[in-house]
Amino acid sequence: MNSTLLLTELNFKAIRSSGPGGQHANKVSSKVVLSFSVSDSMGLNAAEKALIYKNLASKLTASKELSLSCDESRSQHRNKEIVIKRFFETLKKALFVPKFRKKTKPTKSSNRRRLESKKKHAFKKSARKRFDDY
Repeated sequence: MNSTLLLTELNFKAIRSSGPGGQHANKVSSKVVLSFSVSDSMGLNAAEKALIYKNLASKLTASKELSLSCDESRSQHRNKEIVIKRFFETLKKALFVPKFRKKTKPTKSSNRRRLESKKKHAFKKSARKRFDDY
């Protein structure tokens, strides 16, 4: 992942933020929408693109485009910074490959301890039962 190249591939659009806000909100386009075409990206290799398609399938559009927006701040510049930071965090999570777990057998002593614990527990339970003389 080449982050400097990815920054040049980002497309930004500023639109009016929704919701109440008075005269200022009605005049100023402070909401920032970031769009990034995964399929056209030169900053990602084929393996990274495949991981993104798999892990971000619900966030991608039909044309394999990732779209993020931010309207937290009243400043367009601050919203742009926030959405870029969010974009890189999303990519980092999508590209994370969990470590492969090696399967192992339990040791003899751990098996023995487990069975002894089960026997103790069973004895404790059986000791609570009522014995009726017949």
